[in-house]
Amino acid sequence: MRVVVFGASGQIGCFLLPRLVAAGSAVQAISRHPPSAQPGVTWLRGALPDAVPALTATDALISLGPLDAFVAWLERTPPAGAARVVATSSMSAASKADSPDPGERALAARLRDAEQRLAARCEALGAPWTVLRPTLIYGAGMDRSLTPLARRALRWRVFPLPAGSGLRQPVHAEDVARAVQAALDRPQSAGRVIALGGGERLAAAAMFARVRAALPVATLPLPIPRTALRIAARLLPRLRGPLVRLDQDLIADNTAAGHLLGLVPRPFAPRAPD
Repeated sequence: MRVVVFGASGQIGCFLLPRLVAAGSAVQAISRHPPSAQPGVTWLRGALPDAVPALTATDALISLGPLDAFVAWLERTPPAGAARVVATSSMSAASKADSPDPGERALAARLRDAEQRLAARCEALGAPWTVLRPTLIYGAGMDRSLTPLARRALRWRVFPLPAGSGLRQPVHAEDVARAVQAALDRPQSAGRVIALGGGERLAAAAMFARVRAALPVATLPLPIPRTALRIAARLLPRLRGPLVRLDQDLIADNTAAGHLLGLVPRPFAPRAPD
């Protein structure tokens, strides 16, 4: 299979590219900053939507970066033939739709619009498509939620533990890569937006505690009570959305992922390299 991967240097791509090569695919990977040479992968410098290099005929297009930028390119540049399309979106399309933060509501609306535009464009091209909506992704040290928290804790030797009863379902980046690869091979996943969470649901406070336990050095736990969180939410509008969601469930129903993709994600057991 000839595969083009956009956003290939991100946290999902670092697990997906070796899997595609091992499966015998001819892989072209596109990134603003291509890394050093990688066996079996042809790296191309480019950026969506306006700076994508000319591509040869391909069997599949994979988008692991901003979905709206990928759709904008696809609307302007039809691929040669009805290539299979697999793209990642985010559960934020649903979980942030009613956020108190206008910016987060706009993000959710932008994601849902991009999903709808992708479906419409692919159907016009006769191209099978699948969209994956992962929950919080971790596992490559590139995420913008758990990893920054861990790095600050390593620097300060203090780990904030905010109160939070809302359920979380972190999904490992390698499991998202497995889902992308499975979608390429399973025609029954076409035409679907598939939620994708990790293999375990746990309270937000427990999730933070497990991240702390995975660190290679000891840190002082700093519990943050709900009263302090409520005050912070009033004083810091940019944090209002994340703080309010600490008591909300941000989970995914993995039924479709299991039935259509055969995926059984791992439970949340982070290690220091993650």
